[in-house]
Amino acid sequence: QVQLVESGGGLVQAGDSLRLSCAASGRTFDIYTMGWFRQAPGKERDFVGVIGTSGRTLYIDSVKGRFTLSRDNAKNTVYLQLSSLKPEDTAVYYCAAKAAGDNYNDNPTWWRYWGQGTRVTVSS
Repeated sequence: QVQLVESGGGLVQAGDSLRLSCAASGRTFDIYTMGWFRQAPGKERDFVGVIGTSGRTLYIDSVKGRFTLSRDNAKNTVYLQLSSLKPEDTAVYYCAAKAAGDNYNDNPTWWRYWGQGTRVTVSS
């Protein structure tokens, strides 16, 4: 069992930056692929990016060059650095985990564990 807790969300202006954190319980964090999703009001939960156990990352096109994933296995934490934020980035951001090596799936149903989410609001 893994528990995930996100933090770092807030209200910012367009162009600002935020760093989201996702802290995981347990002692085997390094075996988990960690993903981030976001859900805007009235919309489905969408895949944002993933970092595998090797540290390999992948992002959706709309955040490439603006968002950066990293992980600190010693701290059982994955980070999502958000830069050059746009109003369309406004959403609740969720981290997710699955023991899958460097494999991933952008379908939310594939992921086993979820955090409670942290809200990011970007004003224009």
